[in-house]
Amino acid sequence: MGLHRRNFVKHVSLGTLAACLPALSPLDTCVADTGGALPIIDTHQHLWDLSKFQPPWLKGAPAILSKSYVTQDYLEATAGLNIVKAVYMEVDVAPEQQVEEAEHVIALSKSQDHPTVGAVISGRPNSASFKPYITRFKDSPYIKGVRQVLHAPSAPRGLCLEKQFVASMQLLGELGMSFDLCMRPTELSDGAKLAGLCPNTRFVVDHCGNADPKAFLPSSGEEPAHTVDQWKRDLAKLAGRPNVICKISGIVASAPQGEWKSDILAPPINFCLDEFGSDRVVFGGDWPVCLLGASYRRWVESLKEVIGDRSEIEQRKLLHDNAEKFYRLA
Repeated sequence: MGLHRRNFVKHVSLGTLAACLPALSPLDTCVADTGGALPIIDTHQHLWDLSKFQPPWLKGAPAILSKSYVTQDYLEATAGLNIVKAVYMEVDVAPEQQVEEAEHVIALSKSQDHPTVGAVISGRPNSASFKPYITRFKDSPYIKGVRQVLHAPSAPRGLCLEKQFVASMQLLGELGMSFDLCMRPTELSDGAKLAGLCPNTRFVVDHCGNADPKAFLPSSGEEPAHTVDQWKRDLAKLAGRPNVICKISGIVASAPQGEWKSDILAPPINFCLDEFGSDRVVFGGDWPVCLLGASYRRWVESLKEVIGDRSEIEQRKLLHDNAEKFYRLA
């Protein structure tokens, strides 16, 4: 049984997979009923094969992340959730492996054996070498954008507003590529300034502006990463830039330790949805990083609970339609 990658809308459980022919490729799987669930495009799919790449940050990462996560693992984690396509998100490989990472995900995107259809690759925009690096991919339909994590210790506040960085962002706009803003929640105003300096470049605010759900609780027993008022004020500035969209992703990794309910995620998610509007939001799984707070399934189910009172049209835009348009995946 063969399923064309761009039409595959159903995954399988491990038990069902075991009953299939052993020679099947990862996407040539037995079909499971998704119960009429809306299709989902995951715009934040991490994969790392430690036999190929050794991201430096993994050396100090929690044990759950210190192993390979490849397409087969992703298919098992998302089984039955109706994930129809995925956009790979860079994993902060060492600079000397950036070209290799890009070529690797281009190959994944070309293959019919993966749900991955495009990629946001790693880059160092504040380097003079960024222009020759990124322009080598200017004709690839699979390279959709660039990200450098701006909350890493190596990225001081204000980095994204330096002259070379701004010039690189403007270049991305000329190339039709986007840039993901993955920033400290206390520095979102810098992102708004950057978007204003580069009106022809598309920006994506990752992880609901790295909102900390604990900040919205009366008391969680843990110190939140920001205040509610400051985060709301700065996120609203970003939403006021027409060239910025928001990715609803990542926040389960910051959920309070132990048992939690979906309603603790509702305040930051709803604020993002209301500020950016139904046409400028996309979904991201952030797997396997999400495992720090929840399984992929738990994250999707919790999000669906939060957005359950919104119209089906709004839900479909968030989960599928906006991503298809923004990343040109149709």
